[in-house]
Amino acid sequence: MSAIEREIGGVFVPVSDIERARDWYRGFLGMEPGGEIFFGHIHVVPMAEGSGLVLDSKGFAGPHDKKPAFHFNTSDVHAAREQAMAAGASEVGPVTDGVFFTFKDPDGNLLMVADVPPAPRS
Repeated sequence: MSAIEREIGGVFVPVSDIERARDWYRGFLGMEPGGEIFFGHIHVVPMAEGSGLVLDSKGFAGPHDKKPAFHFNTSDVHAAREQAMAAGASEVGPVTDGVFFTFKDPDGNLLMVADVPPAPRS
């Protein structure tokens, strides 16, 4: 038995302005703006399932833009791409292989939206 659970508790995204990032991500995901900011630099965007998205402005060291660290799920990649563009995402790429596209958030972090089956659970 392990003291460490096989579960991801949160995915961190570095941001330069916690309030702006909080409101952008919540709007991007169809949520109302606002929500609690912890310790003056952290906001957890609740997800429908799985890990929370942890926005953190402490120690922001510039964008993470080499490869996406995670992806948002979708069942309609083309509608999701339109939503990303409407939300003001930058460098929105084309839908690739009919399943995913990448874009940058307001801090320049490279993100992805994909229509892929969920990972197996054990």
